[in-house]
Amino acid sequence: MIKFALAGNPNCGKTTLFNTLTGSTAHVGNWPGVTVDKREGLYKKLAEKVQIVDLPGIYSLSPYTPEEVISRNFILDEKPECVINVVDATNLERNLYLTTQILEIDVPVIVALNMMDAVKANGDKIVIEELQKVLGVPVVGISALKREGTDELMQKAFELAQTKRNGTTILENTIVGPIIAKVKEALPQDLGSKLFHAIKLIEGDELEVKAHPEADKIATELKAQQPDDGFDGDYEAVVADRRYDYISVNFKKAIVKANKQGMTKSDKIDKVMTHRIWSIPLFLVIMFAVFHFVFSEDLLFMNAIFGLEIKSETAVNFFTGMGYEGEPLGGIPSLGVFLQSWMGFVFDQLGELFGLFMSTDTWYGALIIDGIIGGVGAVASFIPQILLLFLFISIMEDSGYMARVAFIMDRAFRKFGLSGKAFIPMLMGFGCSVPAMMAARTLEDTCERDRTIRLATCFSCGAKAPIWAMLAVVVGGFFGDIFVFTIYLLGIVIAIVSALIMKLFGKNHDVPPFIMELPAYHAPQFKNLMAHLWEKLKHYVVKAATIIAASTVVIWFLSNFGWAFWNGMVEIENSILADIGRGLSYIFYPLGWAMGADGWKYTVATLTGLIAKEDVVSTCELLGLASGAIGLSTAGIYAFAAYNLFTLPCMAAVATAKGESTKKGFWVTLAWWFASSYVISLIIYWVLELYSVAVWAGILVTLVLVAAIVASGIVLSRRIKKYSKE
Repeated sequence: MIKFALAGNPNCGKTTLFNTLTGSTAHVGNWPGVTVDKREGLYKKLAEKVQIVDLPGIYSLSPYTPEEVISRNFILDEKPECVINVVDATNLERNLYLTTQILEIDVPVIVALNMMDAVKANGDKIVIEELQKVLGVPVVGISALKREGTDELMQKAFELAQTKRNGTTILENTIVGPIIAKVKEALPQDLGSKLFHAIKLIEGDELEVKAHPEADKIATELKAQQPDDGFDGDYEAVVADRRYDYISVNFKKAIVKANKQGMTKSDKIDKVMTHRIWSIPLFLVIMFAVFHFVFSEDLLFMNAIFGLEIKSETAVNFFTGMGYEGEPLGGIPSLGVFLQSWMGFVFDQLGELFGLFMSTDTWYGALIIDGIIGGVGAVASFIPQILLLFLFISIMEDSGYMARVAFIMDRAFRKFGLSGKAFIPMLMGFGCSVPAMMAARTLEDTCERDRTIRLATCFSCGAKAPIWAMLAVVVGGFFGDIFVFTIYLLGIVIAIVSALIMKLFGKNHDVPPFIMELPAYHAPQFKNLMAHLWEKLKHYVVKAATIIAASTVVIWFLSNFGWAFWNGMVEIENSILADIGRGLSYIFYPLGWAMGADGWKYTVATLTGLIAKEDVVSTCELLGLASGAIGLSTAGIYAFAAYNLFTLPCMAAVATAKGESTKKGFWVTLAWWFASSYVISLIIYWVLELYSVAVWAGILVTLVLVAAIVASGIVLSRRIKKYSKE
């Protein structure tokens, strides 16, 4: 089987092309020794099956990030039969910088000129024949999104893979040309891609310097003999400058711009979406709309505002999943609530079906019906809502809007010691904390990396969504979706406040510049959206069938048997779990939700969430805390939600944090997660309780807290100004 590699800049459409070529054969893992995603799949339309490897998106082959090292090592060491260099045709000159580096490696190369449909839509034209002549390798115009030209691309790549190619460089006739020739001679004779290695040695590439110290000495001597040309001996800058000069001069003939004035559609949209004042309010409005359509029991507030409600018993049964007959509904539910209710009905009927063959009076009947079906069903019933939530988030990502969100947030986060680059891993935390923490590895500064991992729990992962959905049902009606929205908003606010506190009491560190390409807005690809949702569905199904099912069995046993378990089942209040929960509940008693007769149940539910956050819901179901029977006040509900949002994530995420953090940073992170969640939950409970007693007192305390945060921000701002002057 032959192997092709896809290489290109971030947001060039490389992954879209990969999905188009590989389809259902694609699978994701990790590169050996690192935590960067590795995507592989098969292309089956040629005479021979082709293994496609999607290399990480990079801007160069310099060793600045793990992604760049992975890509260069794969091409140099694995020697794929062909490298397909995916280039964004709408940003041709910038994308071709990487192309000039890939061409220096002894490997067949074909350029996939992607987004040609967007070029035509703009009225521009790229003369492929001219581009092909200048580059010296085949060029094929494609649209990965619309699947145009992909078969031709693969056919040409397959033919090219049967040939050999020696690297070429655009630097041959520049100031570094003579040095390159001499450094090549100094390299070992059996070394492949000597041209690439020689140029990297001239740049002072740390990997090449370590690997070829003798050749590096010669390169250093030759560079010292060259006259100073304004770069102060920085030959990395010299090489980069010569590359860009060559690109700007030699590729002009290949690009024919339309004679039109004004901005593109994306530019016009960005004048609003990235506006200095309106961008963040618009982001909040969009997120609220998403949560409203997923979690609201009163769609568009038709009941609250206009008094419209469902009064027909048949309609009530239908919209509530029929299994909850007689439950008051009020307004028309959102699609998320509708699907969640029906999924709950399915598992309710499944339990009744098993009840026809076994009784819950027997231990095995209670285990299967109440334990496994009840516990797993409590989590599974929220899967439709979770998938719907991820569908909206995927649409925002695929359309290019999430890239704008990172750009917008850079303005706020930079003041608190974090860049917009750090916000990208945090945004990934809305999906799962594990890849979010892995993505923090791309941050060069160790301090910023530890802070980013520390703040990952502020961004509610998909596993926590069932908790919010369960509590939203309790809050109910008009306020259900508002509750969920405020939880997500609280996470972002606390992330900013936490970053402020860490920066205030930490050492001063320069925030690295944040450079990011904003892709043109485009309609999301249906196939990509469905593939993303399918991965999420598989994740939840596997988790429900393994970790959650196993933990519900353990929780069921502990909640139905006493210490003398050989005496048979006991009431839940006399169980092993009750004793453990009562002992630990004193720790959480000040937080409000651990008070009362059922306080130990919430304590246990929170602890089981350390295995998997979905276990919080299944534990509540097993312990009789059905969504309509949670005996907590509004203050208790918010405090309980806040603690589960900010506290230690699941064990998989904790293990990832250990692997990605420094040793000291990891222990500080664990302490931060517990302490911050405890303090935030404590403040939320007692401030909200204070509002219920005396509104004026609650307002006063809230103002004091806000004033303390503002004062901290002012102190930090002055410190940064003073530090920058020094």
